[in-house]
Amino acid sequence: MDWVDEYSHNSFDLRCLLDSFPGDLEFKQIFSDIDEQIGQNAASIENCIKEIQSKVNKHCPDVQLKTTTDCLEWLDDFDYDTAKTPSIPHGDLIKFLKKLQDLLTNEQNQEEMILDFLWDLSCQSNIFFPATLSGTSFHTLSRNSLHSIEDHSSIEVKSMWDDIRLHLRRFLVCRIERHNEINNPQQKILLKKQCIQKLLFLYPESEVIIKYQNIQNKQLAKFLQDDFPSYNRDSSLEILAHGYESAMLKLYSVIKEDFDTLCEILAPSSTVKFIKETYLDTITEEMAKLLQNFCERQFKDNAVPVAKTSKSSSKHRGTVHALVTPNVPEDGKDLFLSFEDLQFLSYLIKSMLKLENNAQELFQEIFSSLKVPRKYSGIFEKSNRKTMIEKPRAHAPMILSEQLLPGKETTLLDFAWRNAFKELSLPMACCITTTIENFSTRILQQEQRERSSVMSYAMDLVSAQDVWQDCHMFPDEEQPKKIAKFCSNIVEKLDTMLPLALACRDDSFQEIRANLVEACCKVATAVLARLQERSKEVPSKAPLRNLHILLSTAICVLQHFVQYDNFMKETTKKPMFLVPVQRYQEFINMLQFQVTNYCVRVCATSILQDAESHHWDDYKAFYEGERCSFSLQMWHYFYWALHHDLWTILPPKLAQEILTEVLEKSLGLLSSRYARAHPSYKRTPQIRLDITTIFTCMEDMLWPICSSVQELLNPHAHKNDKIFKIHSHCNNLLTTLVILASPLTELYKAFKHGMDESASGSLQTFLKPLHWLVCISSFYPSLLRSSSAGGLNVEGQLKLLLSQPGCNWNLLLGTLLCNDGLLPRILLRSSKCNFQEQLSKTENINLNQGPSVMEATFKILYHCNLSPQTFGNVFVSYLEEEQLWEFLYDIPDSTHMESEPEVIQCLRLAVTEAVKDTVRQVISVMSAGRNCETSLNKPRVPGSLLESIPQEWNYILKEAKRKEPNKGFTRLAAQAVSIVISKLPTVIACLPPPIKYFFFLSERKMSKNFVELKKVGLLVWNLIIIICRIFEDGNTVELLTGASLDRWIKEKLSLICVCLKSIIRGHSSPNQKVQKVTQSIEQGNPNWIECQLLKAKKLSNECAFVTVEKSTVLEGDTALELTEQKINTMVLDLCHKPGGSEYLRQIYHIMRLNEEYLKEQLFSMNGSEEKPLPIQPLKMPFRSVEDPPSAFNPFRVYKVFSEHMLDQKLLDRQFEQGKREGLLDLEL
Repeated sequence: MDWVDEYSHNSFDLRCLLDSFPGDLEFKQIFSDIDEQIGQNAASIENCIKEIQSKVNKHCPDVQLKTTTDCLEWLDDFDYDTAKTPSIPHGDLIKFLKKLQDLLTNEQNQEEMILDFLWDLSCQSNIFFPATLSGTSFHTLSRNSLHSIEDHSSIEVKSMWDDIRLHLRRFLVCRIERHNEINNPQQKILLKKQCIQKLLFLYPESEVIIKYQNIQNKQLAKFLQDDFPSYNRDSSLEILAHGYESAMLKLYSVIKEDFDTLCEILAPSSTVKFIKETYLDTITEEMAKLLQNFCERQFKDNAVPVAKTSKSSSKHRGTVHALVTPNVPEDGKDLFLSFEDLQFLSYLIKSMLKLENNAQELFQEIFSSLKVPRKYSGIFEKSNRKTMIEKPRAHAPMILSEQLLPGKETTLLDFAWRNAFKELSLPMACCITTTIENFSTRILQQEQRERSSVMSYAMDLVSAQDVWQDCHMFPDEEQPKKIAKFCSNIVEKLDTMLPLALACRDDSFQEIRANLVEACCKVATAVLARLQERSKEVPSKAPLRNLHILLSTAICVLQHFVQYDNFMKETTKKPMFLVPVQRYQEFINMLQFQVTNYCVRVCATSILQDAESHHWDDYKAFYEGERCSFSLQMWHYFYWALHHDLWTILPPKLAQEILTEVLEKSLGLLSSRYARAHPSYKRTPQIRLDITTIFTCMEDMLWPICSSVQELLNPHAHKNDKIFKIHSHCNNLLTTLVILASPLTELYKAFKHGMDESASGSLQTFLKPLHWLVCISSFYPSLLRSSSAGGLNVEGQLKLLLSQPGCNWNLLLGTLLCNDGLLPRILLRSSKCNFQEQLSKTENINLNQGPSVMEATFKILYHCNLSPQTFGNVFVSYLEEEQLWEFLYDIPDSTHMESEPEVIQCLRLAVTEAVKDTVRQVISVMSAGRNCETSLNKPRVPGSLLESIPQEWNYILKEAKRKEPNKGFTRLAAQAVSIVISKLPTVIACLPPPIKYFFFLSERKMSKNFVELKKVGLLVWNLIIIICRIFEDGNTVELLTGASLDRWIKEKLSLICVCLKSIIRGHSSPNQKVQKVTQSIEQGNPNWIECQLLKAKKLSNECAFVTVEKSTVLEGDTALELTEQKINTMVLDLCHKPGGSEYLRQIYHIMRLNEEYLKEQLFSMNGSEEKPLPIQPLKMPFRSVEDPPSAFNPFRVYKVFSEHMLDQKLLDRQFEQGKREGLLDLEL
């Protein structure tokens, strides 16, 4: 046998395309590579068919196959069962079996050789060895055999063959038991699979399954003893339930391991049956025993005797029969279950449901591949199995393809764990209604007592995130932040009971679900009544903040019941909580209107009612012109107080809607009132100051209510008409300001000739929504700019992002990409201080921290395929500042990660993911070579055994070609090196655009100092260097491939690394073995290595040039402004990556905690300061500690308002200087 497969096949891992965004060049290279590999595979198949054709023509003279089509048709129509059996002398057969028996009995370590010999004999001579223990003779035919052994009904023959099989079976069973102790799952699966295949050669599938089942039962018994909690009277039910939950997770990993072992060997139905009988039925029995003990304790507590359940026989395993003594009522109503008991049972059911769903998904994989009907019956094998030569199977069961196709869900998985709960189903159904009503009533009564004990009732709040036990179906922008504590307690307990209803699949749980739904509806009604009662107390007995809490709480309850319906829809097919959901929706709409209406009425009837300030016909100046109206200050204060409450309690989307509506209506009141004002001469400056103060306040108030840049800058083109109305009110106020505060002489000059065509055309400019912002820009600098000016700068993006009530992913990514990644650069520079501080502090500093700034920034920008220049520019500038080019030139291996800069670690991991498929192929080749080397060193088949083979079998021993060790390795290494070099263009094509652009920019920086890079380019250089680092580190290879490397493979891999390094460095290695490998490759295809390296380098540069051209075409103020659609695409792609949402959330929290610092850094960069501000350590968020919402600070609000109030004298001067411009604006 040669060191490489006789009929090798190539594959291409398309999964690598999921992490990239290929362009035309990349797709061209990928398709070219696929076409090449398809051609190679086709040639290999063709050679295989030709060999079959020649053998058939040789052994079957009556059949002459001239073409490939003839060969395929003959194979398709051949009836194996019509093959005739030559007569074998009984003495020859006895002699052959006797020799096998003697070798196994008298010689040591001959089992492996005997198994390989029998396998080869079976394949070459098409001999079928009987698989039954005693009842079937050698006459039984396999569907794949051309000959068989004559049946002489000899007891001696059967006995001898059974002894041989038994000896070999013991050998294989011992091996499987040893393999069970291996910690590497992939290696364990591979070795066990080989042993089971050899067992199937000797025994029928049914007996092999039974034997393997016995082996796994021993493992399972040990697992149940060590990890499955035992139940006793003093056990804590909560601790016990959590113990079962963790045990079920471990059990599923064991099930998946056996599934992966058997799914490619056995028929799907046999695999499902094995998993069910070995694991699922066993765990059902264990659950039945647990529940039996639980019932015994409950009956003893209730003084009712109970008989033990009957044990299940092995024949009817997995079924549970409950026997109740005549003293116990059959309806089970006397068994009382407390809330703790139901909670315990619910936890158990939840664990079983999770195990059932995981197992169902596992089985669904194999059944989904059986939807295409097959002509022949048999075992469906996957395409990646190496079955070029079909090995004879000892059983070949007749399984019709129709029987393997998936039918109903119950036929896929018959997991009868619900039978274990049947005895408790009636008590659970009887007690669940009372239990739910009791705890809800108790909680509501406690809330009522707390309310009665105080005059003004402020509700206790809890985080709404703590209420959700599992992931929820609602987006972040619709999730409440704070809810009432009493409601949270009720909802948490309802969530605990929910698995009792989700377990309903048959009649046994129907009553439980019906009673649970009924009880939940009653609780929902009671909670709704309490919320309605509390809403009526505002404002007479409770503050306005209570309305926000009630609204948020009602939304939380509504979302829970909607999710309950979503969970149950698979079995109920109709909504179960339709009435409560409708009532809560109506109540939420009513509360939202109540909140908005109350706030607007407060503004209209109280806050904006300012008789002293709005005495416009007073001949005296208001406070000598030194301040604006009192009502405006209170309006500003009220707005920010409302903003704080809404932002900290309600869902972000709803909070913005309410605040926007309140602001729009209150501003409409101000606009109409000032339009009706007729101020005296002394009060005219007050009008001017009031309106300009409104403008400055409105500029600050706009940021929180706008959720996107387009909504902020182009309100007329956005669907939110409230924002447009706000701008309309401001423009109306501007008109009022110009008319009331401008000198009459200037007004007369402007309009004495009427409005000509140019003026009327320019009037459209005045009617633009942001016109009032343009007018105040001369005396009040604003971050708001019209879209024609290029959109928001990075300061505006940061302000808009941090003004939102929650983390807006699109805004966050847009802010990070703004100004060529200016904010990420600041964060990376500041992260150095954090790293130095962490080194000086204790080792536990990072236990509760999330991803580092470097890791989160790298992962986010790395996946921004539509903006690759940002990743390249940010990290190239970082490497330039830190002078890390030496590390990029020679990336260290994973064993030196402590001294390696974090950015280099991230780059190495990213490139490692790209070359993973290449590494796997090389390791596969090396493993094949190792197997060949091992087979050469195996003991040869003794001559005496060969002489005992019956001549009728025509067996000819194929001697393995004994090569010179160096010559064999040269060919092996040449193939491994060829794989790496040939895969380089495709690997580059599949890399994300940001990483290619980064290496392109870095090569420009490094080419002067590192001359060796000019030949292959920095990207190709790093790809090969990292592949070598992987080969040098056995742990990384094992992690990527699951293969366990022995000393032989490690030595060969190290030599391959030397070959690869000598190739990219362009100089010949003094090692003769390396020279022979290179010469071997060049002999077959001269200059192939150089052409592949140039091809890879050219592709890398061309892809980067495309990125440069795209960014150059879009130069200007709008060059880097990405559309919302592109940003949304990148956000969706990022959130689907592992950890993507966590990285975004981490960066957002860091930016929020360091808001002032980031603003100072941005101001200093945009200013004219000679010295930049010093770098400070960043404040880092913690995973385990939730950031508490900042308390409302009225003094800070007063300070902000005072800064917005303009000096009257300064305003007069500026207004006098700009009055002509203002009139021109009015004309425009």
